[in-house]
Amino acid sequence: MARVVIDVMLKPEILDPQGKAVEGALSRLGLAAVTSVRQGKTFTLELAGDVDDTTLAQLHTLAATLLSNPVIEDYVIREVTA
Repeated sequence: MARVVIDVMLKPEILDPQGKAVEGALSRLGLAAVTSVRQGKTFTLELAGDVDDTTLAQLHTLAATLLSNPVIEDYVIREVTA
């Protein structure tokens, strides 16, 4: 069994109002060391079996067509150990 995490984030050039709101709240809470916040989504998938090239290609299709909007978002797929 394998576990895969897909992180989806707005592209750097896209305005992130939710991240800016959190950033403002952090400074008001005294966490001035935080200089920037970007909000995103994380999907954790548990797979039967190992991640091979075919499975990885299917995960890229899933991430690009269902989990993200490729016009405004980037994604990263990473396999994690239990």
